[in-house]
Amino acid sequence: MDFKRRRLAVTLRNQINYPLQFNPFVFSKIFLLWVAIGIMGGVIAGLYWMVLEGFMHFLAPVQGLWVIPLMASAGLLAGLIIHYLGDPGEMDLIVNNIRFKGGHLEPKNNPSMILSSWLCIASGGSAGPEAPLVQVVGSTGTWIAKKLKIRGEDLRSLTIAGMASAFTALFGAPLGGTLFALEILHHKHVVEYYQALIPAFVASCSSYVIFILITHIGIGPTWNFPVYSTPELNDFFYAMLYALAGTAAGWLFIFTVRQCRNMFRKFSVPIYVKMAVGGLLIGTIAYYVPLSRYFSHDELNILLEEQFSLQFLLILLGAKILAIAFTVTSGWRGGFIIPLFFVGATVGMIVNTAFPGQNLPLIMVSCMAAINACVTRTPISTIILLSTLTGFHHFIPIMFASLTGFFLAPKTPLINAQLGLKE
Repeated sequence: MDFKRRRLAVTLRNQINYPLQFNPFVFSKIFLLWVAIGIMGGVIAGLYWMVLEGFMHFLAPVQGLWVIPLMASAGLLAGLIIHYLGDPGEMDLIVNNIRFKGGHLEPKNNPSMILSSWLCIASGGSAGPEAPLVQVVGSTGTWIAKKLKIRGEDLRSLTIAGMASAFTALFGAPLGGTLFALEILHHKHVVEYYQALIPAFVASCSSYVIFILITHIGIGPTWNFPVYSTPELNDFFYAMLYALAGTAAGWLFIFTVRQCRNMFRKFSVPIYVKMAVGGLLIGTIAYYVPLSRYFSHDELNILLEEQFSLQFLLILLGAKILAIAFTVTSGWRGGFIIPLFFVGATVGMIVNTAFPGQNLPLIMVSCMAAINACVTRTPISTIILLSTLTGFHHFIPIMFASLTGFFLAPKTPLINAQLGLKE
């Protein structure tokens, strides 16, 4: 009893002597740091997006045969930037640094990443801004942690929080961006870095608000999907069936990327030569199939609004897969998440055109979920991201399709660093 009284007396004395340290809530000072990282992430993503839109608007009038020299020149110039300012690396390097270097992402090559990715994306490369922003904002989290002398798992958590805020800004889904940043780090263990879950979620929420305030994009679905009626029990089985087509496209994509990667590795030439050749190939594809150009943020709405023949859709599917593969293996900077969603939507259109009378929104969202889960190994976050981007708010069919793509994926993931093995 005396011990309890003494402990109570000490507690009361501490509260009187140090009233500012008394906090009856879960809220703490570290919370403000998570918010600050999210705000910085939203500002960086917002400014990056506005400049990127300006470049895209400037280069969009270049059409027809002129697309080929434009993209070859853009690849050459972006390659020279990387050659002289430093190679910022790709998603494999980011995952490796999170897993094996305590979450340290170096910000020294951020200028190279920003400038080269602007050129690659704005000129028409089939890769989006998510990967460059993950590197830039994630390394900003590392930089802040080092300045504040934060080490260990707290440093890793702040880096992951920066990554999550970047994903969230572009995808418009705080929870989806948070889970995606955690899932992308391993092909099996979603919650390996569970300490980073709350920091990432807090940073994502603040990043989302700031990004919308800067860009005025608005809140709501990104793509104008057909309205989906109330789900029925059979829809879950159909979702898995449609997901088989999306998974097959995922296998085809992974195979194509690996073949293209091997092809480019055989050429011992400077990075700017590889990127110029890549631009030439991507530009040629864009000349013959214009809808395959860019990272498909706006092109997916065109796919939804217009009617295309089965023959054209098959050509578009092959062209887009090749365009993405040439983009990500020749050194062009950008991410392939949104382009993968476009490929999945195209597969859904092919299935619907070949077998008319089916449930179009269910087909498309199932194929989109399956291919992304198959390639990126992110089945949980894919569900939330897709429901936000498409306005398809019935989780369960997407869940069945996403898990189908995940469990039928190739044993070896496309992002080698997800295996947890040092390269």
